[in-house]
Amino acid sequence: MQIKNQLLDLKPYQPGKPIEEVKKEYKLTKIVKLASNENPYGSSPLVKLAIQQELEQLALYPDGYSATLRDKLAKHLNVAENELIIGNGSDEIIQIICRALLNNQSNTVMATPTFSQYRHNAVIEGAEIREVPLINGNHDLIGMLHQIDENTKIVWVCSPNNPTGTYVDRNSLLRFLEKVPTSVLVVVDEAYYEYVTAEDFPQTISLINNYPNLMILRTFSKAYGLASLRVGFGIGNAEFIKNIEPARAPFNTNRFAQAAAVAAIEDQDFIEKCLQLNIKGLQQFYHFCEECKLSYYPSEANFILIDFKRDSDEVFQALLEKGYIVRSGNALGFPTHLRITIGTEQQNQEIIERLKEFIH
Repeated sequence: MQIKNQLLDLKPYQPGKPIEEVKKEYKLTKIVKLASNENPYGSSPLVKLAIQQELEQLALYPDGYSATLRDKLAKHLNVAENELIIGNGSDEIIQIICRALLNNQSNTVMATPTFSQYRHNAVIEGAEIREVPLINGNHDLIGMLHQIDENTKIVWVCSPNNPTGTYVDRNSLLRFLEKVPTSVLVVVDEAYYEYVTAEDFPQTISLINNYPNLMILRTFSKAYGLASLRVGFGIGNAEFIKNIEPARAPFNTNRFAQAAAVAAIEDQDFIEKCLQLNIKGLQQFYHFCEECKLSYYPSEANFILIDFKRDSDEVFQALLEKGYIVRSGNALGFPTHLRITIGTEQQNQEIIERLKEFIH
């Protein structure tokens, strides 16, 4: 059997190390996982009630169109239902977009380092990948514009960017959109939107009417605390959404995910509480970095990227053996950095103490 050549050297996505594996390997009873940018406060209590009500429906397929969730989202975001596409996590929306637009005659433009799945899916489709290095952790939008040509199909803008937590401000994005050809899709991935506090962060949904080549990605995996259920969505021009829908798998989001997401939207007080706690958590890490003279990127997300000025695997391993799982920068394009998810106040303090021991 002949596998596509582009798959032969492509590695599967590597998530943070599982809690169960770390417990077993190091004979630990307590593990603190701050590696995958999950919500340390879980999800709204309304979510659990919604899931319980679905338990009697296990034998039934979910609604393939996610009609109830679509209606709830449309009202919450003030968009039309046909401007939405629902996915098995926003990862699936990325896959759908790449499947719909890319082939071996096309190219796609993105920053580097950024979220790995843009590149991963483009490789599978055989497209040329044009990566533009970040400047001081930020997207080089001018450099990205220079990479666009007649064969460019997609430009990816991750804002806040994973793994730096930096963002593209409103004026910069508007200048960029004005110069991108209308034949090129601009995908703004806002997976961490609910954590943003910057006043000049663009309200991208309001731009779709003026820029029909703009698409926005968001997810329920981060602030909403539904990572295990895998549900995300895209917002874009209705005609474009209609044209890419056939690339979406049937019944791609399960009944639990749909019900949980509907309930999660209803509890915006929970999201606001998580936002405020995240702000305080970031301040804990900022203070630690300044006290220990460590460089870091100010973050608009629920994680922070810190430069320890040594091989990040070394720091990662030292924390792992103490029961703290973070993300080594070696896998993220920052070989001397760690990416640490913002946890609870106690979790943050514990890991900061462990880091101080290692540094000194």
